[in-house]
Amino acid sequence: MIRKLIILSTIPALSACVSSGAVTTPTSLPTAAESPLSNVQGLELVMGKTASQLKRLFGNPQADVAEPPARKLQFASGACVLDAYLYPEKSGGEGRVTHIDTRRGDGAEVDRVSCVNALRVR
Repeated sequence: MIRKLIILSTIPALSACVSSGAVTTPTSLPTAAESPLSNVQGLELVMGKTASQLKRLFGNPQADVAEPPARKLQFASGACVLDAYLYPEKSGGEGRVTHIDTRRGDGAEVDRVSCVNALRVR
């Protein structure tokens, strides 16, 4: 009896953890100009660039993932992995890089500028 009471008393708490599945969209999308990475010397090669500009710089991406409203392009070499996140401008148009993440193949941190330079098509 006590066991049933305990189980029944936890149902409301557990139901609060269940997601409705609704996805919320941010009210304002980030822009490259608003990114703190835009001021990092060496990252001007990627920040604010379009997908076609990134492909000219790095070659074809290993992954091209739509994550509405964003798009993620992933470039990799033996040196590092770079994830570039592109968002459309507020006025519309083609997405531009507003953020990047870099790491080594094993997941360890790597300097963003060093990674960008290592991935550049020579």
